[in-house]
Amino acid sequence: MTSSFNVHQAAGYEQLMGRWSRRLAPLFINFAGIEKSEKVLDVGCGTGSLTFELAEHADLGQIAAIDFSPVFVAAAQQRNTYSHVTITRADACALPFDDASFDRALALLVLHFVPETGKAVAEMRRVVRPGGVVAATVWDHLGGMSAMRMVIDTVAMMGESGRQLRGKYCWQPMMQPGELGRAFAEAGLVDIHETQLTIRMDYRNFDDYWAPIAAGEGPLGQYMTGLDPAERARTDAAVRDAYEAGQADGPRSFASTAVACRGTVPDTRKNSAG
Repeated sequence: MTSSFNVHQAAGYEQLMGRWSRRLAPLFINFAGIEKSEKVLDVGCGTGSLTFELAEHADLGQIAAIDFSPVFVAAAQQRNTYSHVTITRADACALPFDDASFDRALALLVLHFVPETGKAVAEMRRVVRPGGVVAATVWDHLGGMSAMRMVIDTVAMMGESGRQLRGKYCWQPMMQPGELGRAFAEAGLVDIHETQLTIRMDYRNFDDYWAPIAAGEGPLGQYMTGLDPAERARTDAAVRDAYEAGQADGPRSFASTAVACRGTVPDTRKNSAG
């Protein structure tokens, strides 16, 4: 499985997105539902935002976490101090687990970076027992990510390459309301429910906001590192101006919304019995 998300260093990812993933994780867990002693799979665990939130705040029997990025897997393994948590490198589109071996499979902010999302959802359904739950959440890049749209819209005003980036960024698969639900239905899940989860992204100053992007982390960082020095300096200045918005540099807070969806693996045994 390839991924459209580029990562250089785990610390850079943490500053770019990991800290906000940790803030979103409790809301997602509450939406997905967790019951005592369950066996849960975290698909696309990254540096462990959801994995360790589950371990710290849920009385679960076992937590298995996978990610395709060796950088993420190494960082999560280094952080892991829980005997009931295992973290391995694996492909979300070919999960290395038996059928019906988990009570729930969860994916926090990853499915929009999986080129074959349908396969990943189908794999999550496969490894969850009948009556178990599959749940996922992704950022709403078009209408719900004000902090990142500030960069996207700024570079789009500066040239054609920026406009192309905006088109790609805002219309990634699985990010529009209803898309996750349709993918879940196509995978054979039932009792599908979709909602929105909103957090605030709070930055100390412009450098806190801009440093990981300027260093090349994530899709926006990849775009920045491809600019020539003059265009990069011009873009840095324009984004700073957008961040400061006519006031002195300092703290800023941005609302960020994710689309979340959950569904149930049908229990054909119950249907047969009925």
